[in-house]
Amino acid sequence: MTAPITVAVTGLHRGDNPQPGASVIRSMRRVYPNLRVIGLSYDPLESGLYSHNIDHVDSIYLLPFPMKGPEVLLDRMLYIHKKEKFGFLVPCLDSELSNFLTIYPQLQKLGVSALLPSRQALELRSKESLATFSLKNSIPGPKTLAANDVASLARYAAEIGYPVYVKGKFYEAFLVYSQVDLAEKFDEIARVWGTPILVQEALFGDEFDFVGLADDNSDILGFCAIRKLLRTSNGKGFGGVVVNDPHLEATAKTIIKRLGWRGPFEIEFLKMPRHPHLLFEINPRFPAWVDFPAQIGCNLPACLLEMLLGKVKTKLARCDAGQMFVRHSLDLVADIAELAKLSSDGEYAAGPLTPKPEVIA
Repeated sequence: MTAPITVAVTGLHRGDNPQPGASVIRSMRRVYPNLRVIGLSYDPLESGLYSHNIDHVDSIYLLPFPMKGPEVLLDRMLYIHKKEKFGFLVPCLDSELSNFLTIYPQLQKLGVSALLPSRQALELRSKESLATFSLKNSIPGPKTLAANDVASLARYAAEIGYPVYVKGKFYEAFLVYSQVDLAEKFDEIARVWGTPILVQEALFGDEFDFVGLADDNSDILGFCAIRKLLRTSNGKGFGGVVVNDPHLEATAKTIIKRLGWRGPFEIEFLKMPRHPHLLFEINPRFPAWVDFPAQIGCNLPACLLEMLLGKVKTKLARCDAGQMFVRHSLDLVADIAELAKLSSDGEYAAGPLTPKPEVIA
């Protein structure tokens, strides 16, 4: 019997601030239903750990938080690999990529494959470096400055003019209207994500997202472009419609080439009347809505897995303009014993839930 393909995936939260992992798993299993998935989590309450649907995980392991550094992560990954012998890794969170890049040579020696960008490309698209990249490549974007202390950040905000966005280097963004608000948000973000903190010109318009997958030559193999219809308070897209915009597509291709990017990505744009698309952010992974294009002919996670397997067979069709998605929430059923074991042991053998017989009164 052929051993199942085993892939380790991170980013499994599916709440109001959803992470991409569960959507990546769903997309891969649409092509590979027998795929075995090792769920890697930083929090025993990440909701995706308790799914028993197509996006379920077969085994769960807790990871040390990224701030612990690459050496601690490597020790944990060596332990997990010894038990699970996974052959593929798909990191789905911005904050963990630097550590995974550091330890990847050691994982490769164990036979683990991943499609990761170069460290140079990762740093070029970072939030604190993006304004410099945009200026150098004549790609318009909002004015953005970074600071390691609140006094400098306040000075930059006054230069830009309130209101401004205050943003963390990995996550979090707040619209602030005064220096008092700015200082409060600086402290709030820095406590969790560290510095630098960014202050960004507040521009308002339609938001567009462009998800894609690039090969070793930084050519885009497939993509889907949407305009956001619904957003959460965190700015996450909870609804979107496919657009066909040649200028947006050309701009995205230019960005990926100039970065020398390989692997999954999401580019966020802002469009104001009578202005070109403004480059807002470049995220170094798939977005949480990546299973939407997988359902309409552009299964990017499955193609990524096939690139790692060395046998690409999934065709990536162009998504038809007008197709849309709306996200909804549901309740996941689990046993408290699952949470208890995961919290105490740091690991748990999960798998599909066996349905209980219906009781008819």
